[in-house]
Amino acid sequence: MSPPFRSPPVSNSAHIATPHVNNKPFVRYRDDEVEGLKSEIDEFKLTVSESAIDGENGQHSLTASTRLEILPAWRRGLAAIFPFTAPGNNDPDDALPLLATPNRSLKSTQRRCGKPRLSRCLLYPLLGLFVMLGVIQFIIIACGIVISFFSDDFDRLSVLRWQHEDRFGPDLSRWPTDFSRDIIPVGCHSHNDYWRPVPLFSAIKAGCIGVEADVWLFDEELYVGHTTSSLTQQRTLRNLYIDPLLRIIEKQNPNTGFHPTVGQPLQGVFDTDPTRSLILLIDFKTDGDVTWNRVVTQLSPLRDRGYLTYFNGTDVINGPITVVGTGNTPFNMVTANTTYRDIFFDAPLEKLTENDDEDNVLSQSPENRISEDEQLMAGGSTENVGQGLSGVLGADIGLRTFNWTNSYYASVSFMQSIGIPWLFRLNDQQMAKIRTQIRGAHRRGLNVRYWELPSWPRSLRNHIWTVLVREGVDVLNVDDLQSATQQDWRPKLSDWWQ
Repeated sequence: MSPPFRSPPVSNSAHIATPHVNNKPFVRYRDDEVEGLKSEIDEFKLTVSESAIDGENGQHSLTASTRLEILPAWRRGLAAIFPFTAPGNNDPDDALPLLATPNRSLKSTQRRCGKPRLSRCLLYPLLGLFVMLGVIQFIIIACGIVISFFSDDFDRLSVLRWQHEDRFGPDLSRWPTDFSRDIIPVGCHSHNDYWRPVPLFSAIKAGCIGVEADVWLFDEELYVGHTTSSLTQQRTLRNLYIDPLLRIIEKQNPNTGFHPTVGQPLQGVFDTDPTRSLILLIDFKTDGDVTWNRVVTQLSPLRDRGYLTYFNGTDVINGPITVVGTGNTPFNMVTANTTYRDIFFDAPLEKLTENDDEDNVLSQSPENRISEDEQLMAGGSTENVGQGLSGVLGADIGLRTFNWTNSYYASVSFMQSIGIPWLFRLNDQQMAKIRTQIRGAHRRGLNVRYWELPSWPRSLRNHIWTVLVREGVDVLNVDDLQSATQQDWRPKLSDWWQ
């Protein structure tokens, strides 16, 4: 039998217990405790109403612990493992109003998540594109570095048989004139040819019909180089060009049992085009009047064998080698001999205009041309003013000054005369000027050459090459021999950063 119910002792700080109601004790609170509970309920209601108002205004007043409780289970677990991932007071995605409805909360969350997702969809592909371009550029640079260590060796090996043919034994695949057996000549000029891995031979191997040598006169010797700091005792005009050309032309015109006499005309450098003359452009860097006599003397071996193109007073006789003087070459000394010339002038292309019509120089008799040459020689200037203007006064330059009897090239700086193609194309004024200059030079029997062409980016350079060849330029002044002679100038994506 259970003991009778006893009420707990009553004190000032304890509530009074009453008999059980529905098998549960009924607790009765004192009046002061009831008032305390009422005040707490009122404060809770006020907090709820303020939360609702804040939720309608887009402000969230939930604490971090409350917001953590409404997160999905996987995020609560992640927050337990990594406390720093728990949502803070500044996390707008998870801080929801206390009284917000589920649909309203979902829509608000979708609106807030939509923009970041769209940004990521655009940012990640763009970032991937830049990474891919960076990898491609790195590969191109790496390949260029590797090639730079071996390109000279490859080029030297390819011309080894030209310089040391006596080391090779009998070969049924060879013949006396097979020096350039598979080379197709192309209208390009090897600018600063002495920079090539093998001067002269590298240009011929590529198919260039012209080479350039800058000469400096010191102690009666002609040294080849771009500046005086690059000159050496071994790199002379004779060693790099005159002596090799003698050996090449002699090899191309052999005396054998099948061919006992040297034929006429002489065969040139290119076996695929024997009548093609190789242009040797000599750029006078020192004083023209003094350098002229030494150049004439050093060309004697080629002259004595009949290897040079020359003017005999009435006609130009084509030879295997055509010598052209530029830089400080004095025009008055080029035209001094009226009956024989084997050094031709590089005329100023910009001075030739297409407005002479009936005054075409080709219609004049040799006597008239010689008389004009003598007048220019008497009144010409010996000042070293550069290509096309040395040895002649500007006031004396007329429509009949430069022609095929005294000049071979008509050249000008592309950048100075035509200008920069700012929009990566030539405008109408530039095209009109190019066409006028080309027509003026061709009417005088001269070959057009532009130097100082844009070289970067390659797409622009290739575009300029294409336009010039299409308009009738005879020789491209180039540094990249392989690209110029292969003539594959179609646009490529890699050309924009190479």
